[in-house]
Amino acid sequence: MSKFPYPKNDAATDAPLIDVIKKRWSPLAFSNKPIEPEKIQALLEAMRWAQSSRNEQPWRLIYATKDDAEDFERLSSLLTEGNSWAKDAYFLALGCTVPNHVYKNKPNRMAMYDTGGAISNIFLQAVGMDLVAHEMGGYDKEAAYKVLEIPQDIIVTAMIAIGYPGDESKIDQDKQKKRFDQHQERKDLPEVAFKGKWQ
Repeated sequence: MSKFPYPKNDAATDAPLIDVIKKRWSPLAFSNKPIEPEKIQALLEAMRWAQSSRNEQPWRLIYATKDDAEDFERLSSLLTEGNSWAKDAYFLALGCTVPNHVYKNKPNRMAMYDTGGAISNIFLQAVGMDLVAHEMGGYDKEAAYKVLEIPQDIIVTAMIAIGYPGDESKIDQDKQKKRFDQHQERKDLPEVAFKGKWQ
């Protein structure tokens, strides 16, 4: 029996929040149970309908499922050793960003922000469908350009693992508990939300 809830209990928030925000967290244990095609379609559609500056939609997503062994291997080969647990997930993806505006090819200072919003949409949609998701910065960014044939002017942003919750007993319990406890920690609102001016 695990020493902590899995999937996790709702976050102890200071105000009522919608379920997909309260329940979201970033586990290390994934099942390789296939995600239904309609759910994968919904994840991608959630990304597609994210807000963006000038509606330019600068995000791009390279993804694979375990049913696509060759494509999945390409993506999973980019993971650092510390993120090898993500190979258990059924769905792996790399989020990328087009950094310039379509108009006159000028830098789009909102591009990374917009990509983050699109990925957040994916995560919330995943939680709403009883899936779990984990975003990672631990991958070989230089190799990603070569392995996935990404143009050099594109910014590789974050890797994503999505799947059904797995057996947490297969994960180092101390490591998993530390991550769980960290997820429950949030700065107090006065540290991050300032009324009227910077404080």
